[in-house]
Amino acid sequence: MNVALRRAAYAMFAVFLLLAATTTYVQAINGPEYRDDPRNPRVIASRTGKERGPIVTSDRVVVAVSKQSSTDLTQFQREYPFSDLYAHTVGYTSALFGSRGLESTHGSDLTSDRDSTISGVLNGILGGDTRPRGLRLTIDHSLQTIAAEALGTQTGVVVAIDPHTGAILALVSYPSFDPNTLIGPNAGQAGLALENDPDEPLRNRATDETYAPGSVFKIITTASGLDTGLVSPSSEFDDPVELELPASQSTIKNSDGDVCRNGTQVSLEYAFVHSCNTTFAQLGMDIGGAQLGEATDRFGFNEVVPFDLRVLASFFPSDGSLDDNLPATAQSAIGQRDVQVTPLLIAMSGAAVANAGTMMTPYLVYDIFTSDGNVESSTVPNFWRRAMSPATASVLTDLMEQVVVSGTGRKAAVPGIRIAGKTGTAERSGQPPDAWFVGFGPVEPLDGEQSIVVAVLVASGGEFGESATGGSVAAPIAQKVLAAFFAAG
Repeated sequence: MNVALRRAAYAMFAVFLLLAATTTYVQAINGPEYRDDPRNPRVIASRTGKERGPIVTSDRVVVAVSKQSSTDLTQFQREYPFSDLYAHTVGYTSALFGSRGLESTHGSDLTSDRDSTISGVLNGILGGDTRPRGLRLTIDHSLQTIAAEALGTQTGVVVAIDPHTGAILALVSYPSFDPNTLIGPNAGQAGLALENDPDEPLRNRATDETYAPGSVFKIITTASGLDTGLVSPSSEFDDPVELELPASQSTIKNSDGDVCRNGTQVSLEYAFVHSCNTTFAQLGMDIGGAQLGEATDRFGFNEVVPFDLRVLASFFPSDGSLDDNLPATAQSAIGQRDVQVTPLLIAMSGAAVANAGTMMTPYLVYDIFTSDGNVESSTVPNFWRRAMSPATASVLTDLMEQVVVSGTGRKAAVPGIRIAGKTGTAERSGQPPDAWFVGFGPVEPLDGEQSIVVAVLVASGGEFGESATGGSVAAPIAQKVLAAFFAAG
């Protein structure tokens, strides 16, 4: 063979190799991306034709199911029996709008392999179970219902979590929506209405929105001061009517515009229980922006929380911008200025206190089960990070219990149960404040006794408007959830 023919043969061989590699990449590696793209017309037939597995709560209440068509046994339609109650968690799968929530993140588990795809055919040939799997959630249906009723029609969030495992016991975000409307004959019109709604009912405010935390952030400021040995509960601070910020014309006042205690000296314990801004702004400056930033990093700020759903990263300016800016550090130490956090991370911060300083990875799915009801895989609780020392968590627990016993969180008290908590009222420019509460119980649980952490956010004051505080608005909502949890025992 002459040189020219040999070169042509090599070139043709290289082209065939390239074609084979490209085809393999498109079909085997990148195929799922093309397959699941909502712009792919085959997705419509796939979603409406495939059976999807059921989704049930921890107490086995069905919250998503596929119903077979009475006229065409190959066609299935997804139904959500509880309308908007689980919309942000379970999500939806729609021919027009794709998938969201667990319907999206666990789509491969929920979808049947009874099709002509390579994986489906091979699974059938090899004797695999081609029927869809189901999900059992960590959410308790009765607790979810009570959380939704307690929040009512106020824009906000309720998150309940087991601090020792990370299991989500309830997750409510309002406004919500009915996912069934995105599946029927009027899905297009319903979807456009939801997307254009200024109240943003499609947004999961528990994970996909951040807010100024206000005084619930004082948990982190206190943890930083205690961990570094800078302060103890008995540490004394000046008690001015307003704290003048250095190199600034700005001042920081307490919520009532008065002194924290007696106008002379106030202990850290008293200031925490009564949520005094002047004390914690001074403490923040004493700690310093860099040290406070390190503390927020330990609590999971500036990092995406690993979770079954999409989570925005909470933000604290730990890039050095606070190092020489004491006024900004003071404002940040009370959860204002540029600090932004998701309600999920606030719940996890409360859980860190309840769990001796350890933050567990949050999760929504207990187990995946086959169509025969057999458990195929289960979620194992997983350590995420250490937010503070066990000693600091113990001191914070005592302080937070006093908040509920005699401080700003008294409306979260549950008779017969030791509850710890912290309120927050975050100022918003030109709008009513956001009201916060995070709390847990029982304090010092018995061996084998389940604990719960509840975080509540009511945006823009809810029904109370400008007069809203965390103690008056958010704490009573948390109380109803806590009381229901312990009543169910």
